[in-house]
Amino acid sequence: MPYDRSEMTGAPTIAAQRARGRARLGAKARADRTAIADLHMSGSSKLLFPRAKDALQAVYLNSSGGVTGGDAFEIEARAQKNAHLVMTTQAAERIYRALPGETGRIDTRLTLEPGARLDWLPQETILFEGAALDRRLSVEMAPDARLIACEALIFGRHAMGEVLHDLRLRDRIDVRVAGRLVLADRLRLDGDAAATLAQAHVAGGAGAMATVVHAAPGAAAMRDPVRAMLPETAGVSAISEDLLLVRLVSVDGFALRGHLAPVLRRLSGADLPRPWMI
Repeated sequence: MPYDRSEMTGAPTIAAQRARGRARLGAKARADRTAIADLHMSGSSKLLFPRAKDALQAVYLNSSGGVTGGDAFEIEARAQKNAHLVMTTQAAERIYRALPGETGRIDTRLTLEPGARLDWLPQETILFEGAALDRRLSVEMAPDARLIACEALIFGRHAMGEVLHDLRLRDRIDVRVAGRLVLADRLRLDGDAAATLAQAHVAGGAGAMATVVHAAPGAAAMRDPVRAMLPETAGVSAISEDLLLVRLVSVDGFALRGHLAPVLRRLSGADLPRPWMI
């Protein structure tokens, strides 16, 4: 096991092992389907490719079993011209307790070329007591490309009676169309997350939340159909004619998924990736 020697005491200091992972995927249009154009995997990041008829489906797997302080993961995906890429995760990601001063990092970068479509549909991220996470989703897309992106957070497992009184979270979503920033969404929670979420003007005591971004030509036309599907604890806004934002909060992850899945199906016009059904 790696270690450093202390100059003051001469005693060995055990160096904590840290998980690293990087996945890079390119998708290209080929005849009537989408195929792999570029693929790289290293460390704890793996990609699986179930059979699909038209779109290229990719399932991301973190083989380290979760994320804790000091871990770092990078995901890059590019949908080339007219390609259709659907990405999800094999299971919910788990963010475990971190040592003081250490933070886990997840950096996802998506690129959509002209005429491309990319559905970013990871399963939920579960936060545990003492977790520290800095997560960023960055999207660069062409004006005629189509994006559906979902990020869901669960603040402790409700069925297990978990309550988060110690959390450090930075969550960011940036979307650029032809280089112009059209969405900059920020979430920051420090300290007693349960107390913050209990406030009426924050989340009204909800233990789970999700953000859905739909960017595509004429995306605003979906505002009213989606609004009709939402519970009282959710809302949808047409930020522009080509950008729709949906926010949902629920008491727990089970209730959240029950409201979220129909919205994603309506926006995508297709069933969710199979790992969502397992």
